[in-house]
Amino acid sequence: MEGLSPLYRRVAGIDVHKMLHVVTVVVEHAGGTIEQQSREFGGFKRDCRALSTWLAELGVELVVMESTGIYWKSLYAHLERDGINAWVVNAHFVKHVPGRKTDMNDSQWLAVLARFGLVRGSFIPPQDLRELRLVSRYRRKLTAMRASEINRLHKILDDGGIKLGGVVSDINGLSAREMVAGLIDGKPINALLDMARGRLKLRREELQAALDGDLTARHRFILEHIKVHIDVLEQSLTELDAYILGAMLPYQ
Repeated sequence: MEGLSPLYRRVAGIDVHKMLHVVTVVVEHAGGTIEQQSREFGGFKRDCRALSTWLAELGVELVVMESTGIYWKSLYAHLERDGINAWVVNAHFVKHVPGRKTDMNDSQWLAVLARFGLVRGSFIPPQDLRELRLVSRYRRKLTAMRASEINRLHKILDDGGIKLGGVVSDINGLSAREMVAGLIDGKPINALLDMARGRLKLRREELQAALDGDLTARHRFILEHIKVHIDVLEQSLTELDAYILGAMLPYQ
């Protein structure tokens, strides 16, 4: 990098993979001489600890790695615990910085960029918030699964000639859920109509027509499994909500 002055004298670039981390350390000594070392480490905990210890022994001021999938997260946590300043950078920006030599591997290039301050680290939340984000993302996944199961419930009912979704505002509401349970149990229409609540009672004739279908034993079998799955998902979501609210108390 001709014409540029280095911002850091001891830097490291890490090419992160699933089970392999390639590390290049560049050290500028007092006399101006440049020393470069490269080593490979595995992806296990012991390897990440050895990598972090090696960087600490060399007095590395800044470590730069690309945000490769999820593989950087465990290594970043080790560096963070050891008090090593680490930046996670966007691979798109790294590729578009000019000046890379053709014989330079990824870890060497990252070390060069770190040395001259030519990359910008992404915002990485503290470890507690990173872990809480895992819970939040899992909750979002379960919410999508519940919505998918409710849609599947609609389709199975419709396949059996039950048009309940065209009458009730929420197929997963209290009245509709009781009616679906009644349909699974094979209860007569009059018993199902008595399950209507609120304004739904005023639509008795329309509701009777919607519940008059041709559900078979296989329809009921599938509906029972969908209903159980929805109940399990909703219980999990309730527990996740309580956990997230409790975990957020220190930040209020």
